Formats: sequence, structure tokens, C-alpha cells
Amino acid sequence: MDNTQRKSGQSHGEQIQQAEREAAKQRLLAQTETDRIPVEETTRAVPERRWRRGQD
Repeated sequence: MDNTQRKSGQSHGEQIQQAEREAAKQRLLAQTETDRIPVEETTRAVPERRWRRGQD
């Protein structure tokens, strides 16, 4: 182990794993942003019929 690895506290494998985790996090954030439905496009919740049975 050389001085640069000792100073950073991470081995080369740990650095690669950290980079992979960060890349996966960015992919998830990008995916959720594309799947997000803007508030303007949502509709008011309407109760299901089964909750209105007694009102007929």
C-alpha cells in the first residue's frame, strides 16, 4: 500500500465501488424525474363506489 492510498483511506476497489454507487444514484434520480407527474397534471381524488353504497 503506498502513501496515496493510506492518505485517502480507500483502496482502488473501494473507490470504484463508490463511483458505481454514485452513478447508480444518479441513474435513479434521473429515472424518478422522468417518471414524475407534475402537480398540474394530477386530478382530484374521487372516492370509489364501494364507499358510496349507503348513499344510493
